[in-house]
Amino acid sequence: MDSQAGKNPTCGTICLKYLLLLFNVLFWLAGGAVLAVGVWTLVEKSDYISLLNSNLYSASAYILIAAGVIVIVTGVVGCCAVLRETKSLLIVYLCLLLCVFLLEVIAGVLAYITYQELDEELKQNLQATMQQKYQQPGEESVTQAVDKLQQEFKCCGSHNYTDWTENVWLEQNQLLIPDSCCKTRTALCGARDHPSNIYKLEGGCIMKLEEFILSQLYILGAVGIGVACLQLLGMMFTCCLYRKLEEDPY
Repeated sequence: MDSQAGKNPTCGTICLKYLLLLFNVLFWLAGGAVLAVGVWTLVEKSDYISLLNSNLYSASAYILIAAGVIVIVTGVVGCCAVLRETKSLLIVYLCLLLCVFLLEVIAGVLAYITYQELDEELKQNLQATMQQKYQQPGEESVTQAVDKLQQEFKCCGSHNYTDWTENVWLEQNQLLIPDSCCKTRTALCGARDHPSNIYKLEGGCIMKLEEFILSQLYILGAVGIGVACLQLLGMMFTCCLYRKLEEDPY
């Protein structure tokens, strides 16, 4: 039997047990944070994901969600393994820690890769997305994302308001710009592009969207790497406790 119930554990084993229990409490909290960040990224910020051709940004969030769920399950297994002093459960716990560690590292790497590709992707695709998909059938998510982007960040067009000059829908509706470019948004306010009426942010929406997504990637990467470092500590404690259970004569 793996369990050594009825015997007196050594002082070292007791200390390791308490350290691992404390670690599991921290691990549960970290798992909740990872899960929350992943869900928050997808639910609250999903509008802007439709403006990106790459799936790396959303993939990082999905990986964090999966890692957060596994962390919570791993914490339960860890507590059972520590309290029962079951070596087979400790091995399972160690394997789960390793799996979550790899998921966190992958999420961090994806966030870094996305960071490297983001600037070029936005420069190449955002203007075309705005001109070709805005207010087009089946592209409601893009339209909503563009309107939210221009209102929230007080910008107009990918680089500036002139990027809207080739949009077919605006021409058909006798508008120069979308109403979401207006400082005070009202119906058909986009018929005028005077500076007093619209946002003329230097750098346009590309700059603002890039800053926003990069800040989210920093959060995703930092959370992933932070929890991965915590897991290294947990794996070390687990290995030490397993060895003590092997060595202790009780």
